[in-house]
Amino acid sequence: MQTPPPLSIPFNKPYVTGNELAYMEQVVRSGKLSGNGAFTRRCQEFFERRYGIKKCLLTASCTDALEMCAILAGVGAGDEVIVPGYTFVSTALAFVRQGAKVVFADSRADHPNIDVDALESLVTPRTKAVAFVHYAGAACDMDAVSRLAERYGIIVIEDAAQAVDSFYVGAANVAPRPLGSVGHLAAFSFHDTKNITCGEGGMLAVNDDRFIARSETVWEKGTNRADFFRGNVGKYGWVDTGSSFLPSEITAAFLWAQLERVNEIQTARKAAWEAYYEAFKPLADGGAFQIQTIPPYATNNAHTFYIVCNSQNERTGFIEYLKNNGIGAAFHYQSLHKSDYYRERHDGRELKNCDRYSDCLVRLPLYCGIGRKEVERVRDVATAYYQSVTKKVP
Repeated sequence: MQTPPPLSIPFNKPYVTGNELAYMEQVVRSGKLSGNGAFTRRCQEFFERRYGIKKCLLTASCTDALEMCAILAGVGAGDEVIVPGYTFVSTALAFVRQGAKVVFADSRADHPNIDVDALESLVTPRTKAVAFVHYAGAACDMDAVSRLAERYGIIVIEDAAQAVDSFYVGAANVAPRPLGSVGHLAAFSFHDTKNITCGEGGMLAVNDDRFIARSETVWEKGTNRADFFRGNVGKYGWVDTGSSFLPSEITAAFLWAQLERVNEIQTARKAAWEAYYEAFKPLADGGAFQIQTIPPYATNNAHTFYIVCNSQNERTGFIEYLKNNGIGAAFHYQSLHKSDYYRERHDGRELKNCDRYSDCLVRLPLYCGIGRKEVERVRDVATAYYQSVTKKVP
């Protein structure tokens, strides 16, 4: 079998601003390597100030932030939490670890986001929370979710892993609301595939006063260490549940270098996304595949550019064809209700839209630094595939 050529256009290429090493060196020279130092506080205050979040706490991963959400929401045995079937395992695992039953919801037919119109049918007296993903950085219908949550007394948790610097555009004459600031709790990711990265990292966002004081305790391994350093208590000890959720100060220093340049990064990514849309829309209009859409109540933070193929076999062939031409591409989530771990626990409902995205969605290379020339190369190879293999492009 012929070995594919090296990838000339990788799926992802983490962006480095140039200040990361200098800030990390500052940390090393300071002798303060553990978490919750000056760079940690800068990163947290950046999100609180820029996006109007009441309380932010950096974590070692988005998974950690989601686990903190589950703890703060008081989820436990006998509770139910509504979660998308089309998401990464962490969205569900955070609640399963607390002993809750996860109730999977289907995606929309026209977008991988959760089908908000079908949520009410999943609510029972045991429903404690609804957690949902802003897929590709595009907002879910937050007004509809908020109305449902208020009606039934449900806690709203935003998995905003992909949604840094993205907004929900609601009613007329109301300013767009940053994602991660709308639900009671939210979680962000700074994994190296995200717009803003520190390799591995995350952040808890707290927007409800009920959870602010306790969030620091959970963050600090269940101790009242924060109160001790404020002088509110004479000594600190074990007062609650929690874990070691803090990232190191070196991680925070890397992240700060990224946050300083967020406008530059976002401008570059949005230009790349627009180039993709312009290049691929004629193929989609010709019936080759379904192109990514942005709901009218969402802004686009250019986290991902994806298409939806017509079948799993078509997608498999397309990804392989791209690879053989030096282009990296990737599918995404596998339907969690069909996973080996949860299949027997699922209630048997068919989630056909989740399954379609699981089988047919493919993400194309998008990173800060990819240019129009590379985008057009991806377009040309995609055109060749659909012409020679599927015959769907004239």
